[in-house]
Amino acid sequence: MTTSHALADRRRQAVLAWTAFVQHGGIERADLPTGDMSQARVRPEILSSWQRSSAAALPPEIIHAPLGDEADARAYLAASPLQVAIQRVQDELRRTAEDGDLVLAVTDERTRILWTYGGRVMRRKAETVNFVPGGHWDEEAVGSNALNLAGRIDAPAMVFSAEHYAPIVHNWVCWAAPVHDPATGRQLGVIDLSTTWDRTHPIGLATARVLARLLETALPTTATPLPGMVRPAQGPGLSLTLLGTAEAFLDGQRLLLNRRQTEILALLALSPHGLTLEHLHALLYGDEPVTVSTLKAEVSHLRAALGGQLASRPYRLPMAVRTDVDEVLRLLRSGETAAAVAAYGGDLLPGTNSPRLVELGDYVAVAVREALLADPVPEAVVGYSEAAPYDTEVVEVCLARLGSRPHPARALLLGRLAAARR
Repeated sequence: MTTSHALADRRRQAVLAWTAFVQHGGIERADLPTGDMSQARVRPEILSSWQRSSAAALPPEIIHAPLGDEADARAYLAASPLQVAIQRVQDELRRTAEDGDLVLAVTDERTRILWTYGGRVMRRKAETVNFVPGGHWDEEAVGSNALNLAGRIDAPAMVFSAEHYAPIVHNWVCWAAPVHDPATGRQLGVIDLSTTWDRTHPIGLATARVLARLLETALPTTATPLPGMVRPAQGPGLSLTLLGTAEAFLDGQRLLLNRRQTEILALLALSPHGLTLEHLHALLYGDEPVTVSTLKAEVSHLRAALGGQLASRPYRLPMAVRTDVDEVLRLLRSGETAAAVAAYGGDLLPGTNSPRLVELGDYVAVAVREALLADPVPEAVVGYSEAAPYDTEVVEVCLARLGSRPHPARALLLGRLAAARR
């Protein structure tokens, strides 16, 4: 974990760099005084964002974000699939905010905040700068920030302290990740986690990514793919994606399931011989005080979603079943590491509390990692580093194996290593 001294030094360097940039009117890094080494610490994506903010003639002295009509923002959310997703996972979102004293925000694709929830301290701080529904946090409105950056680059992003263009949030650190409709690939907005800079933690960016995937798994079915987008081909039977996101197709038709039903379906799909009611209860709930009748009701709803194709005594799926978990493990067993990594979308059902699924998720993650350590195929390591950006050991092993040999992936691996060590 980063020490308080290291964080304070990092903040000091960020303030120096920001001050140098603003005083020189947003000129290029190469034109800054060579004695100011703090500018060399500015990440390229932050410098580019500062330059856009400066070009937009945005005064850094703004006191809060522009606030639109809150009722309009709430009406937009009510008509958006994000509303359904937030309602389905709001317990997990609120628990994350309260446990970490964070403020969470979900935006639309224009970086207008639609929903927020915060711990007591951060909620008050957020209100003073209009980090609330209706607040506009696009780059043109408030300059560099994680919400806009994640949406712009379509990837998770962190902005620390004075990396923000507006001083009103120089005391913040923010992590954000885009939220996509899994069926179409369309970006719906971003989810952001914010707290004070001194609470920066390496797991922040990974948490944003996990919460984005959690929202994606909770989205309702999208009726029509965007132009140029094609749904994955699905054969007869059940096709289940569990790694990184959750999708279920039965005979080519996407199933609309809530989170608990998806977990039950996953447990049954990964237990081809079936599960008794008691065994399923233990694998799903562990020691949670949940009644058997509650589980029976969930199974009943799942059976209806499957068109009756869920047998009893024991519970089992009487159809052909394909899962990405089985595919990844099959590829690893056959030594096809690169193909296994390509099929590995990330954590298994992020946020699940099922003991069995947590255990299986850890097993798959460790198996993929160990396979890469044994056979660090550069292209595969680049892909893996997207799902596990702070696993520097795998990147280091890959670079050591490359030695001095030129390789197209070298620059990407070095960049990933540098970003993880900041």
